Amino acid sequence: MTETPTRLEIATLIAETEDEILRLVQDRDPSTHGVYEMVRYHLGLDGPGGSSGKRIRPVLGLLAYASLTGDYRRGLPGAAAVELGHNFSLVHDDIEDGDRERRHRPTLWSVYGIPQAINTGDMLFSLSRVALHRLPELGFSDHMTLRLMRLYDDTCVALCEGQYIDIWASERDEPLSVEMYFDMIGRKTASLIAGSIEAGAILATDDEDVIARYRAFGWALGIAFQLNDDLLGIWGEEESTGKEPTDLVRRKKTLPVIYAFEHASPVDRARLGELSRLPQPTAAQVAEERAILERSGARDYTRDAARRYRDEALSQLDGTGVAGEEARDRLREIIVSVITA
Repeated sequence: MTETPTRLEIATLIAETEDEILRLVQDRDPSTHGVYEMVRYHLGLDGPGGSSGKRIRPVLGLLAYASLTGDYRRGLPGAAAVELGHNFSLVHDDIEDGDRERRHRPTLWSVYGIPQAINTGDMLFSLSRVALHRLPELGFSDHMTLRLMRLYDDTCVALCEGQYIDIWASERDEPLSVEMYFDMIGRKTASLIAGSIEAGAILATDDEDVIARYRAFGWALGIAFQLNDDLLGIWGEEESTGKEPTDLVRRKKTLPVIYAFEHASPVDRARLGELSRLPQPTAAQVAEERAILERSGARDYTRDAARRYRDEALSQLDGTGVAGEEARDRLREIIVSVITA
């Protein structure tokens, strides 16, 4: 069905997604006030000082829906479900990784403790499913609602599989292979972005070929997004990204490091192994490690792969042949702004 067109401003899509979420995370009674307070804190919806992130995933889903229907508003429950599901994984990631800061303020577990943070993560997961219960109120069939629930459940399973691989690798001295790294980020990053976009398409059309194109677009975009993040985590400029490139200091085994271990010279590989085992490397040691990555071709390889997946995403988007011009332009803007490699 075609809906009345509405101007697709990104800020509006974010604000309306947050309104949709806030309807779900208001206090239900005084005795459970604390858990909703924690949910709002993590989501950055606890007041003017909150830090909420970019909301890229729900925005992509809304734009996918709008590109097929001309409007976005009936896609808001799906967008809310995506963002809540994404944040359930972030709460648990912070606990598993021991991270004390997210979005420039203390993580949930470091403020409220691990048991309450785990429970809040579980609450976010549950609310992501509750968000979809509003779809029948907006005229979507029970069959459509169940299809979206299955998509979100499958996506969460993939997220947990990817996180398992990530934790498993972090507990070992040897890094993942390049092949396994792509498998991991496909499950952890690409699956959620692909699911967000596929959900928007499912709500908008019955054409399975079009839905498959949108999913392929989201998958390629998700891989490009992660590879671009890998580059910025080592070579990004804080002035433009808003955060210091600390992946080497934090010993994150991202694609450039993994590629270098596979392709560096024997001397550089041995030295890279020594440097990577230092718990608190100096600035000079980080610079030396970065130079080894560059000599191995890791920076060029990662940048070329990010660009290749970005171009694949654009090709899949153009190949749908049905996307409305304004929504398509907004999707292209996001790709260009987010994938800076």
